[in-house]
Amino acid sequence: MTLILVAIALVSFGLYGTGYAFHDGGVARCEGCHTMHNSLNGTAMRTLGGMTQFNSGAWLLQGADASSACLNCHGTGDATSSYHVSTETVTAGGATVPAQYTPGGDFSWIKSTLNSVGSNRGHNIISASFNYVQDARLTVSPGGSYPANVMGCSGCHDPHGKTRRLTDGSYVNPALGTAVLPIGESGSYGAEPTATYAVGAYRLLGGAGYSPVAAGGTVTFTNNPPLAVSPSSYNRTEGATMTRVVYGNGMSEWCANCHSGIHLTTAYTSGTPGLKHPAGNNATLGAIADNYNAYVSSGNLTGTSATSYNSLVPYEEQSTNVADMLTRAVTDNSQLAGPSASSTVSCISCHRAHATGFASMIRYDISDALITDTAGVFEPRSGMTDTTLTAAYYGRTAANFGVAQRILCNKCHAKD
Repeated sequence: MTLILVAIALVSFGLYGTGYAFHDGGVARCEGCHTMHNSLNGTAMRTLGGMTQFNSGAWLLQGADASSACLNCHGTGDATSSYHVSTETVTAGGATVPAQYTPGGDFSWIKSTLNSVGSNRGHNIISASFNYVQDARLTVSPGGSYPANVMGCSGCHDPHGKTRRLTDGSYVNPALGTAVLPIGESGSYGAEPTATYAVGAYRLLGGAGYSPVAAGGTVTFTNNPPLAVSPSSYNRTEGATMTRVVYGNGMSEWCANCHSGIHLTTAYTSGTPGLKHPAGNNATLGAIADNYNAYVSSGNLTGTSATSYNSLVPYEEQSTNVADMLTRAVTDNSQLAGPSASSTVSCISCHRAHATGFASMIRYDISDALITDTAGVFEPRSGMTDTTLTAAYYGRTAANFGVAQRILCNKCHAKD
């Protein structure tokens, strides 16, 4: 019987990976994040400064602050590994290359001195235990009011995972006094709600009504989480095959909870005033989809819609069909179909959610016109070797790009 149970556990682990084994789409085990008696497995916990992990902090957290409690599990990896979003061996001012390739990125790029942009590489979470500090350039979120001095993982993710999706596609939150179904599964990997249970929000993102405790009530979300489907084995190099996260809708609207002032949600037309790139459920690609599908590399517009997808330039499908989206959430390049005219530009079309190797957490370097030069090698970047650039491009070497490849804004705009 024991062997059978072990076998079942291993099969389940293989099917679902480790991305949501602890959270399961909602609130996790209380003792995984909190301490009731300032002890851990019978041993007194340390106070801040005593050791890197499991400090005792506010709200009975097993960490000096909320982000430290998260990074106790999500930030202790040295090699590319499942649910890690930070590389422990990258220290402030160090030159170690970050190792995590999650769709959201590796926060460790913020600490790196591998090029001159420094902390301008992502969301500057604050974690005393893991040496992440406030972005000194900002006091609030660009285009919004979220206080920079309390920015952390729980600024985006609801640690208790209250927001959930129902069969009609609506999102509800029992904290708002709504009678709702319990969460049965994660909403990140294609699970569908049923008549007896809901599914959690994508990546435990806070929904309408979520007010991060650290922000002291200064920010309350008005928009619900995006609909998206990720393959369970999402943290991996993309040098040979890409990791395709299928974005359905709502990502830009959700980002607007903290960045509303930098959003233009309607499609761009010639002569439209303003300085904002359109992004959102109404920012349809239209004829630009033809550019995307034809674009292979600089000077090469021979591509087809069947093989044009590039994870460095994703988009939203404007789909609510989770079962259909799940068929494309793969890591083997078997699903490379590109966008249609009704697909839309999203914040994540250009940015990653956590951090990248490039300024403003862009997915590719925009500091120079060229990614590769006329010899087909990476165009030199200050402080960044070929090894560093390969990591920043998720395992892609210069050979994965065209010769004299210009920046990937051209995947949509084809101006090269």
